[in-house]
Amino acid sequence: MKNFSISAKPVRLVATSVAALATAAVLAACGATDDGATSGSEQAGTSQQAAESAQTATPSEVLASTAWETTGAVDQDGKDVPLEDENVSTFVGWAYFDADGTFTMYNLDDTPKMQGDWTVTEDGKTRHIVAKDEAGEVLFERDSDIVTLTEDEFTYRVFPDENDTSVYYDIVHTPTDHAEPTN
Repeated sequence: MKNFSISAKPVRLVATSVAALATAAVLAACGATDDGATSGSEQAGTSQQAAESAQTATPSEVLASTAWETTGAVDQDGKDVPLEDENVSTFVGWAYFDADGTFTMYNLDDTPKMQGDWTVTEDGKTRHIVAKDEAGEVLFERDSDIVTLTEDEFTYRVFPDENDTSVYYDIVHTPTDHAEPTN
């Protein structure tokens, strides 16, 4: 029998111990027992499903997870549209969607654009905003089709003429670390 000292392989020992403890914790959290009622592969499958569901954020959580900056616009033909173009310029700026269902938006020069309430449908296909004035009175409401909503991109579609869906612009936003301006 070999005599191993702890200092001979400390990294492997620590890594093995941590892995064993993590596995035990996951199996315990999933209600796994050692009574033979479930096979090891079933337990591993349950552990993987629990880990995946814990990592899945709702569309609302994704939108509220970061500040967004308008970084591009694309027309119905897939062509880039300058952010200064009159068809997209009103949608350009910084957007801050808070988890409490309120939002604030600013122009790129940090001047206030609008504020109000927001929601995203559970399926992540539509964002609804209710723009309000300083007194809380509703100025307008708008539904926007969501084209992409991930941790890396938020793109919604606008139609210059709501009766003509053949002409549209996709407004592309990416996460930013730009601090929300203070009034």
